[in-house]
Amino acid sequence: MEEAAGKLWDRFMMRVADTRHPEAAVTLTEISRTAGIFFRALGGDSGLDVKAAQATEHGARRNWLQRLAGSGTQTEFAWREDEALYLPNEIALFSQRTLNRNLYFWLIALAVEIQDGDWFTENQQASLRVFERYPGFKTRYQQLVEAALLLRPNPATLPQDEAAREQILRAALLAPGSVANLPTAHKPWQPVHLWLHPHPPTADLPSTKRSDDPTDAESTKRDRIQNDTRRRKAQRVDMPEDKNGMMLFFRAESILSWADYIRVNRPTEDDEDSDPTQAADDFKRMSIARDGKTSAARVRFDLDLPPEHADDTPLGPGILLPEWQHKKQRLQADYCRLQPLLATAAQPCNLPPHLALTAQRIRRQFEALTPGRIWLRRQLDGSELDMDACIEHASDRHLKRPAPERGLYKSIRAQQRDLACLLLADLSLSTDAYVNNEARVIDVIRDTLFLFSEALSVTGDQFGLYGFSSLRRDNVRFHVLKDFAERYNPQTRGRIAAIKPGYYTRMGAAIRHATTILGEQRAQQRLLLILTDGKPNDLDQYEGRYGIEDTRHAIMQAREQGLQPFCVTVDEKAADYLSHLFGLGRYVVIRKPADLPKLLPRLYAQLTR
Repeated sequence: MEEAAGKLWDRFMMRVADTRHPEAAVTLTEISRTAGIFFRALGGDSGLDVKAAQATEHGARRNWLQRLAGSGTQTEFAWREDEALYLPNEIALFSQRTLNRNLYFWLIALAVEIQDGDWFTENQQASLRVFERYPGFKTRYQQLVEAALLLRPNPATLPQDEAAREQILRAALLAPGSVANLPTAHKPWQPVHLWLHPHPPTADLPSTKRSDDPTDAESTKRDRIQNDTRRRKAQRVDMPEDKNGMMLFFRAESILSWADYIRVNRPTEDDEDSDPTQAADDFKRMSIARDGKTSAARVRFDLDLPPEHADDTPLGPGILLPEWQHKKQRLQADYCRLQPLLATAAQPCNLPPHLALTAQRIRRQFEALTPGRIWLRRQLDGSELDMDACIEHASDRHLKRPAPERGLYKSIRAQQRDLACLLLADLSLSTDAYVNNEARVIDVIRDTLFLFSEALSVTGDQFGLYGFSSLRRDNVRFHVLKDFAERYNPQTRGRIAAIKPGYYTRMGAAIRHATTILGEQRAQQRLLLILTDGKPNDLDQYEGRYGIEDTRHAIMQAREQGLQPFCVTVDEKAADYLSHLFGLGRYVVIRKPADLPKLLPRLYAQLTR
């Protein structure tokens, strides 16, 4: 009974002390797509993702209801960094929904113009730059300022030092650029919701050697399909000794600190009900330590490594390729080593029985694209007389009209589809994940390669099939499944059947080599199809913005050589980054991965129509 009454009282006090307006709230989810487009339209970095920010503690004064309820200690700010633009997960500051929505777009505009410098001065200068470039923002800004000032504390009710500072903040908001210095006071200032974060939370982590465990990459890709993308504060600390929360022998003063250190194991396939984000939300700052112990996942990965005698056969010593360093804006020459591989031990095989009916239907559909024969009329030479041309010629002679010289014959000629297609498939370890109870992503990719080959073998188009994975920059594996010079035959099907998941996704190097191969094909239309299930990543720095920018540069190089790069992905979060990589209309997200084998041939027909 006491517990139930306590819960009711807690809910009541939290509701009474809440100064927000939930009925007028606008969430980042509602405007996320518009926010990204708006940020880039104003000139923001197209490589930044839009993500939700975590609330941070401000330490300013609270009213007595908030102190009684223990609420109002944190607020959500916006800020920009190299990897992403962070915006509040929800804005319910004002009673009018329009004002809350306008605040989102004002923060986005401010993030475009913000530069390094003092927080107080730079936010004012960024505001002035926004007004100069987009005068229409000034009216909306004034409306936001008027509403925000009503929510700020009355200087008359504050101590002298805090009142002086509050007056300065109000003046800076009303007339940006009019105040140069912000005086100090005993208490922190009240949050300024119209400005960006004064001290953005960053992970205070020293550079350490990354683990070789591929489950890091697996979890990274799995995390992309989760909805929780908020930024959290963290710090690297040393692993404490004898910090066992279940032990009974401890000093009394350690009672309040037993939860400071929690051993967090990597999730396994059996941990389906665990929700690590829920535990993370309970910490103001997470302390992470490395205990130096080896996990079982490391052993499992080592078992996945093929021995040399069972691996594909290397073709040559390897190829040195450059890689794009986006921070320095230059190519690093001979930075990656790509190793072409051929599965010489793969046994020739027929098309899998479960694909026979689908392949037969696709072949019938693609027969419409098969080159036919047409009659060329009014030829000077040919196999038959062109009766229409002969009648016109006789009429002109009968009427004694000057007749232009024309061909009186017709000949038959076969049409040709002058195009070449290279399909590059992602064979990284993440493709070992299951898309349903029956098939993994790698199984879907394998069936897709089978049906795609069956379709193109009917049209007679030139095509090549390749796969790739990577293990750091010196081991980019490039699997040759079918070269352009080969015919699609049982040996090709055997190589497709032998593909297996492994390693990581260093996409830039694979695309550069695929560009070289496709560029050597003599065809009027050259299509580079990239089939993947997630973002570029690898064990070294090839993660996040670095991998994205290198891949984008490789795609731009392919386009400059006259190729048509197009991406097909099963990553549900791909829209957040593929528009930056490939451009609008140059990628497609397959919502149901199991449908990929049937959809890809149709997509190819549309792209080459």
